[in-house]
Amino acid sequence: MYNSDTPLRAELPSSRQLVRSTILAAISALVLLVAVVLPAEYGIDPTGIGRVLRMTEMGDVKQQLAAEAAADAAATASTAPAQAIGTTPGMVSANAAQPPAAAVVAAAPKIEWRDEMPVTLTPGEGTEIKLKMVQGAKAHYSWVVEGGVVNFDTHGDAPGKSISYEKGRAVASDEGVLEAAFTGNHGWYWRNRGKSNVKVILRTRGDYTDIKKMM
Repeated sequence: MYNSDTPLRAELPSSRQLVRSTILAAISALVLLVAVVLPAEYGIDPTGIGRVLRMTEMGDVKQQLAAEAAADAAATASTAPAQAIGTTPGMVSANAAQPPAAAVVAAAPKIEWRDEMPVTLTPGEGTEIKLKMVQGAKAHYSWVVEGGVVNFDTHGDAPGKSISYEKGRAVASDEGVLEAAFTGNHGWYWRNRGKSNVKVILRTRGDYTDIKKMM
């Protein structure tokens, strides 16, 4: 049986070299934590690198999903669609008291939408659509779910800024006016918590320069 030769003392790293390597490893780990892990996992981006590399959006979505899962676990099981949880200034929702459907159809003129974006969500899947808007701009919107209901979060973001306008669970449709609280991206995140595929159809018009599916 062959035994490898024992290394000479001169070939072993010195205590100073070991301390230096440990310090460099700790600094590298700290840099990765601040620049990669915090933005990608928690949406915290003190350096701004995460937003440039689009990792902060991933972290924001993960935090939304975690909060959403906690809310679903705490809520009592219900099959009836729920009303939106809440609104903030700058968001006018049509989920609140509405006139009978027949009266709306008879009185409302046909709306000409600027954009229409359909997206299919499998069970557990989420997606996000954003409008590029300047501060104070207003966009009219209407979205409807075919085949079920979804959880949603209407929100906005820009470098160093974020806002949540409205959230809801087990909602089949929503419409209203989205007013941008600041210049940046503003829109919707939907999550299918059901057991079958659903189709979300978003229709928009108003003061925005671009519309984009983020994921």
